[in-house]
Amino acid sequence: MNNHDPQSYPDSFITGTVGPESLAVLEQQLAEHRAHLAALRPDAPLVHRAHVLLDIGETLIGLERKPEAWETVRPLVEPLVAAEAWQEAVEACDLLYRAEQDDSILALGHGVWLGVTYPVKAQTTVTMLTHVVDETPEQADGAAVAAMVAHYIAGLRAEGRERDSLTFLTTQVISRVARRHRGIEDQETLNTWIDMYELNDTDKLFQRLSRMLDAIVGDHWWFDRDELRARLPVN
Repeated sequence: MNNHDPQSYPDSFITGTVGPESLAVLEQQLAEHRAHLAALRPDAPLVHRAHVLLDIGETLIGLERKPEAWETVRPLVEPLVAAEAWQEAVEACDLLYRAEQDDSILALGHGVWLGVTYPVKAQTTVTMLTHVVDETPEQADGAAVAAMVAHYIAGLRAEGRERDSLTFLTTQVISRVARRHRGIEDQETLNTWIDMYELNDTDKLFQRLSRMLDAIVGDHWWFDRDELRARLPVN
């Protein structure tokens, strides 16, 4: 687990109630991360430097210094994509989304596209797609699309207990979306809803997700997706 994983921070940070003691812990962590960054050799690998900067960004968000977190993490995205460091690139986009700045919704779109396109950790991609669910109006179909893609990714990329845990989570997200979308409470009606909206047709599902991301990001992509697609393995 990288240090910037939220699980490495105090419970009060996770719940959004940072008291004086937790604040002091975060300030100490920030100082340690910055010392680590200063100690890196100038020729340190990009991914090593990125891990430290992501730790700094995570801590700054915990300290509610969100503009500073954005400024710390934003310059990482394009170099990480160029280096094919997909996991770190998506984690950077997640931090940028949580930094709640003007372009944070663009960061979400970029993170979802990278997380779905490349074999990053299932948990990371599910997290990004769950952000989309949270951002989508209750009556819009987009939340259902994001929830079903998250469920598909969880089943495809995770194994064992992680798979069981993630698919349980994504099933709960699907149920929540169905409840708010159409007031659905029972499994039979849920299955009918999934069939009606063709949410179990993966080809159509990913096409719909692609259109959603185009709507979110528009013409403001930070990298050339066509060039990246051309480098994908041909199956």
